[in-house]
Parts: sequence; structure tokens; C-alpha cells
Amino acid sequence: MNKQNIILASSSPRRIEIMKQHGLYPTILPADVDETIPEGAEMEDAVMYLALKKALYIENKILASAHDNPVIFAADTVVYKEKIIGKPRDRQDAYEILWNLRGKTHYVATGVCILQAAISIRHCFCEITKVFFKNYTEKELNDYLDTPEAYDKAGAYAIQGTFGQYVDHIEGDLDNVIGFPWDRIEKEYNNIFK
Repeated sequence: MNKQNIILASSSPRRIEIMKQHGLYPTILPADVDETIPEGAEMEDAVMYLALKKALYIENKILASAHDNPVIFAADTVVYKEKIIGKPRDRQDAYEILWNLRGKTHYVATGVCILQAAISIRHCFCEITKVFFKNYTEKELNDYLDTPEAYDKAGAYAIQGTFGQYVDHIEGDLDNVIGFPWDRIEKEYNNIFK
């Protein structure tokens, strides 16, 4: 992967860290977009729609000042169990989300868009991982909700954080649950820019 001229349309510490672990130090330009999901959108379509929306926002923002054609990476992650679950609104919402997921399985979907600015490359895809939660207690859940970890994460948890102890196992890519499925991103990038 070319290490030059890369923009990450996110301020997510997890996404930034995953890129750095692979030797990439992108320009960080968070996309300030309305993240409302279109009514009736399926999980896969919803995350790819939002990832593309973020990438296009950054492309439009930089076009006037860009002297080259940077590659923009944008992503959006949701949790799915009978419906799309985003970030919790407050503690009560986080409690209800995690109590309803307790002892069950759910899906984490991340949509990624790879876009080269001012060139007709716009490639979006979705990666899905199945997550199995343990049957944690109400006290364990409330102790977790006393930490700040739950409140800016889709599904109200971070698998790489303290909540990881309540994950029984996963089927699929761990980085996808964190919000940036690196192996798939690298594969798709290499297919685009052969």
C-alpha cells in the first residue's frame, strides 16, 4: 500500500491505531456528516452508504486545496440484532442495548469506502463478524456502565476494552468488531491499485 497521500475520514482512536500498526500515518480529517440511516436500509447497505457519504464529504472539502489525488478511507460500524443498533443515547439506552444482547449473538457490520479524490475510484464494501456474548450479571453490566467506555461505541461496547471479558467468542475478523477490518481493507486496496 502506498504510504503517501492517505486521508482517514475519522478521528476514531481505534481506526488510527490500526493504520499506524500497519505503518500508515494518514492525515486525519473527520467527516462531519448527518449519520441518519435511510429508512428501511439493510445493515450492509446502511454502513456502506454512510462510509461513502463520509468519503465524499472529505473529497469535496479538500478538492479546492488538493495538489494531488489522495486516497480517502472512510468507515462506519453498526451492531445488528433484529435491527440496526448505533451508539447509545445515554446510560439507560446503553443498559437496554447490552441487557438485550446478553447471552446472545449479534452481528457487527463495518462499511468501508476507499475513494481516490478527483478520480472515478469509489469502492465500498461491507465486512460482517458474528459476536457471542456471555451471560453477564446485572451488577457486572452496571459496573461496566459506570466507566466511560460504552458511550461512543456502536452497540455500547468495545471488544478491545474492558467489555471484552464478556465476549465468549467471535466468528470473523476481530479488527472488524473494533471498527476497521484491516485484512479486507488491504486486500480491496491492492485489487483497486494493482
